[in-house]
Amino acid sequence: MAHILVVDDDDILAANAARILIGAGHVCGWVCDAKEAVATITKSRPDLVLLDQNMPGENGSTLLRRLRNSPRYYDLPIAMLTGVTGLKEEQVAYYNGAQDYIRKPFSEKMLVFRVNQVLKTQEGRPRHQPLEDLERRRTAQAKSSPRRFGLRLV
Repeated sequence: MAHILVVDDDDILAANAARILIGAGHVCGWVCDAKEAVATITKSRPDLVLLDQNMPGENGSTLLRRLRNSPRYYDLPIAMLTGVTGLKEEQVAYYNGAQDYIRKPFSEKMLVFRVNQVLKTQEGRPRHQPLEDLERRRTAQAKSSPRRFGLRLV
């Protein structure tokens, strides 16, 4: 069971996707725009975000880049769920850090399969750690262990 957030300005589609994913055993909610998405993600980090490309205000690509550049959400799994079908847009989404690109309209089986595939890639990975904490630990390790510079004593 995963916690999934659908971000889509089409209420009917978002509610349908949520219904399908709930039926597949996941906990799922939805919001209508990037501002609500950020507020929801900040309150409770989901296991996966399904993100529409074309929304009023901030679009999906911009939100994706913003989350990838965030020290707190850089590793949040995100799949695009969009009606934008161009190959260039798909390549840009992957370049920006999307784990998958699911096209609308979608079948129930396909949506569940693709979501489960993205979630499966996250299995076994450690839970999120803020980037600042990782950097602090690496710095502390570097200071505490003497470095060897590849010199050999003969």
